[in-house]
Amino acid sequence: MTTPRSHDTGDQDTPPVPAAVPQPHAQAAGALGEPTARPAGAPPSDVSHPQQTAGDPDGTKARHDAVPHPQVANEPGRSPVQPEADPAPTTPLQAATGSGKSEADPAPAAPLQAAHESSGPGAGPAGFSRPQDAGEPDGVSVRAKAGPTAVWRSQRSGKSDGSVAAPESVVFPHPEARLVAAGDRDGVSGEDLARSIRRAAAHLDKLPPGPVFCGMRNTLASVFCYLGAWHAGRPIALLDPDLPAATLAELAERFEPCALIGFTQAGAEPPRRRTAPDPHPDLGLLLATSGSTGNPKLVRISRHAVLANARAIATALSLGPGEVAPTSLPLHYSYGLSVLNSHLVAGGTVVLTEAGLLERSFWNDLRTHACTSLAAVPYQYTMLRRMRFDHTDYPALTTLTQAGGRLAPELVKEFAAQAERFYVMYGQTEATARIAVLPPDRLDDKPGSVGVAVPGGRLEIDDGEVVYLGPNVMMGYAETAADLARGDDMGGVLRTGDLGRLDDEGFLYVTGRIKRIAKVFGTRVNLDDVERLLRGSGPVAATSGDDRVTIWTESLDKPARALLARRLAAQLRLHWSGFDVRHIDRLPLLATGKVDYRALESMT
Repeated sequence: MTTPRSHDTGDQDTPPVPAAVPQPHAQAAGALGEPTARPAGAPPSDVSHPQQTAGDPDGTKARHDAVPHPQVANEPGRSPVQPEADPAPTTPLQAATGSGKSEADPAPAAPLQAAHESSGPGAGPAGFSRPQDAGEPDGVSVRAKAGPTAVWRSQRSGKSDGSVAAPESVVFPHPEARLVAAGDRDGVSGEDLARSIRRAAAHLDKLPPGPVFCGMRNTLASVFCYLGAWHAGRPIALLDPDLPAATLAELAERFEPCALIGFTQAGAEPPRRRTAPDPHPDLGLLLATSGSTGNPKLVRISRHAVLANARAIATALSLGPGEVAPTSLPLHYSYGLSVLNSHLVAGGTVVLTEAGLLERSFWNDLRTHACTSLAAVPYQYTMLRRMRFDHTDYPALTTLTQAGGRLAPELVKEFAAQAERFYVMYGQTEATARIAVLPPDRLDDKPGSVGVAVPGGRLEIDDGEVVYLGPNVMMGYAETAADLARGDDMGGVLRTGDLGRLDDEGFLYVTGRIKRIAKVFGTRVNLDDVERLLRGSGPVAATSGDDRVTIWTESLDKPARALLARRLAAQLRLHWSGFDVRHIDRLPLLATGKVDYRALESMT
């Protein structure tokens, strides 16, 4: 196969560069005695932080939070900073989400109506051209169309009709879906949710062409922005809201967004004039690659891929309207976003909280809202063990899911005993989220496996490499704004960069990585970049261990090694415990004079 290989060499992709530990905030770091990182001082006046109110701890109640206009790209006849005036919005992300009370909305023709009706065949908002099918009551249900993935399927199945295995029609969100902000018992659903999303879509549709950059928090404000962009037909990049100003400015220069919404660092501004062509009409979502070194690429994901994977996950996990999940992971992280999408498409409830697993409020919300499932990465399961987590304290909690890297076998057994259903999963951002799921009833007879392909997908092994084929594969990478106009470069085929094998029942076992990439708390770290950061520290080598990077040094004493671990943690925005710095008398070398990494790994 000659399909471009995913740069990912591990499991699930994670937050953008510089990346944080893949939990909503850094509370997990504090668990090990290290102070957590918080932005210094109060946020600037134009930062999209909802105002806190009594009874609304996170400031994201649908009817009460207010955030300034987004920073908007300049356009002839328009202010360089603000969009055209709107009638006094008083709501989440204000101009971006516009979800507060205003003049009456027309009654929708369906549970959720698009911000704009089609005015003719193929017409749609913000450059999103899609014919509306017979029997489709509004512009929201996205019907699967034959495309490059369909061609791949027909070629491999022998079918010539270009049919795809995706659902015939998917309403997103489902009419019964509900969003609940932390501290709010009732939540937003039905027509209230539909109205909030319509308003957000209408405001975003007024912006100049180009993608929206959203600092994606676990709040109603951010989710309305995401869903509003979806229904306005506008691609949206969900990014770490706490990105350093320099990183955000570099990304804005490369990708020319029309607006920056919700970021802590407000120094960056959109380009004053967009020079790149408009994004491709199929493009719905942009996520950053998760390496915590270097400049991130953006992963281009189509609307069809998002819905196909959300539906596949909902099917694999048997999700329905009765399911309630908290946001235990950041929503700019593909695993965390997949929890939101799969529950919205299945009609479930998502409890939006910015609290971490070490905060009492997280567990209070889990109990108050009778959450039925919890998603976590390996590091969080280690935390739960240290916290002496007991499922009997949360009787409604019946399902645990795990992705983001390999979970130690003893922890798989321990937490499988704490839940009616424990799902081990495998995925990559390049496949939208999930690639494989291990059914709970196969944990005992398939130890070490990450499961079988999600519904609609297929796994192959090509020269030892894991290859995934399915409708949820990305359109390709983007390094500049011009790349956003490209169509599907992948054709539904993803070379994962992982080594593995399939047994005779199709269960996948991941056995290694092609590239020198480590996973630290679910975040990918390029080991060669780590070594470059350590130039000047004497002879050093970096290798990958379970959920950490091992640094081998010939010249540093114990206090210096401890300082080195903290230095790396600060530079890569990860917890210091993810770096195991060891002394070695002499680094082993190959005959070529290069470091013998395999010999070092055998000593880990």
